[in-house]
Parts: sequence; structure tokens; C-alpha cells
Amino acid sequence: MPLVPTASIVDAARAARVGAAAFNVIHLETAEALVTAAERTGHPLILQLSENCIRYHGSLLPITRATLALAEESTAPIAVHLDHITETELVHRGITAGVASVMVDASALPYEQNVTTTATLTAWCHERGAYVEAELGEVGGKDGVHAPGVRTDPGEALAFVRATGVDALAVAVGSSHAMRERTAELDKDLITALRRTLPVPLVLHGSSGVPDDELRRAIAAGMTKINISTHLVSVFTSSIRRTLDADPALIDSRKYVKPAREAVAQEAARLLEVLSTPVTVPTPQTVEATVRG
Repeated sequence: MPLVPTASIVDAARAARVGAAAFNVIHLETAEALVTAAERTGHPLILQLSENCIRYHGSLLPITRATLALAEESTAPIAVHLDHITETELVHRGITAGVASVMVDASALPYEQNVTTTATLTAWCHERGAYVEAELGEVGGKDGVHAPGVRTDPGEALAFVRATGVDALAVAVGSSHAMRERTAELDKDLITALRRTLPVPLVLHGSSGVPDDELRRAIAAGMTKINISTHLVSVFTSSIRRTLDADPALIDSRKYVKPAREAVAQEAARLLEVLSTPVTVPTPQTVEATVRG
């Protein structure tokens, strides 16, 4: 199956009220594991390349071309997306290299600068047929900008979307980046309000810290694109630790990376099923009938 646009995955998920899975690539082994998970389940998947990932690999093209090649060869619908890109040049180079969507991250800037930067890059991307996600404020955990109680305001978010023309918006509803425990509780009422207010899909960053049932409830409330990274990185690393602890003399990296790659494939496949299963939200009439019954 050829590489598919991020927009097609997100729009279809939004219409079906399921989650559009967006899992981060760290290196080639995780990219392979994630594609394997999508092929095993048959569910679409967005592979995300962050600015940090690109820096780790030294430059944009090698890891980007490898990820695009995996997507193009896959039997599952796979999109490739640039995640948390703060540098204008990197946005330009990534889109030119063949990545058809980007998260423009000007969220650390004052509001007016965020709007101006995001609007300029969105216009540039749209001229080239690329899909743009942005973030208003900062989701907690990246550098501690948000206090625990800070949330995205629906009215401000609507003004931001109208001023920038973005196609999707990452919102702060209670999640935090780089959480190692899945204990976050999300503001479902706020998610519902944002869904009703905004004309674009909502994106949940920091989903690694959100348990399965809470993710399902968030999707039912109106969240669409679900970004997961830290949780899958932890699965990979834990597997390697177990393998090396069991055989301290092991030196062939393929023999400890291969089981780690399989562990990520299994967990990613499980998460794809969680996110892709429609959640029925009981109506007041259904609840009343159940109580009476």
C-alpha cells in the first residue's frame, strides 16, 4: 500500500469517533516495529519524526528517507509526520523531502509571535499541499511551562485556529510529556467543549501517561489524534535490560535489539486496537433505561 496522507487518517478517525494513532520513531528499529504493528492489526498509523529524533541522527534525510521507505513498502496505511518542529528551515526541508504533514511548534513564543510564525509556515505548507498541526500554549512536561491546573481555553483556541489556518490543534487537557507512569486524568468536559467549538481535529500530546480507559473516554469526548512516544520507548528499553541481564556476556546487538523490536511491535499493536475500537457513549435516555431495568 502506498504512503498515505496524514489528513486521510485523521479525518477518517474523526468521522468514525476513533483515535488516529501517531507513534514516534526513535530509530530504524522502532520504525520497523511500529510498521509491523500496523500490518498485524490492519489499522492505519502515523509515524512521527520529532526534531529531537532528527538531531539524534545528525541530519534530516537519512532517518526521514528510511521512514518514508518503510511506509511506502508497508501493506498497512502509513503516514509520516514531522513532530514538534521549531525551526523554519527544518519545516521547509522536511516538506521538500516528501513528508506531507508537520507539527509547527511555536508554542514557547508569546501568543502574537506564535500566531504570526504558525500562520506564515501554515501558508507555506498549504501552498505545497502539506497538512499542519500546531499547539496553543504548551502541553506540560516539555519544559514545565504549564502548572497542573492550566488548560486550553476554547475561545482562545478558536481565535488561534482562525488566525493561523492550521488543520489540527494540540490542546492542554491534563496530559504531560515524558510521563513514565500511566496515571493522568484528562478533563473530558473540556475536550467536549473544544470539540464543539473548534472546526479542526484535536490532538493529545503526552498520551504515554494516560491509561487505556482514559484514552477511550478522551476519544469518546472528542479527541482524535493520539501521540504516544515515551511509553513505547520504555517497552523497548525494558526488553533490552531483561535480555542483557539474562545473558551478561551477550555482545551481538541484533540478539538484544530483535526481541526489543518485537516487544514494541506487540505493545504498539495492542494500543492500535485500543485506539481504533469505537466507544459508545451512553445517552441520558440509555442511562435512565438501564437504571429502571
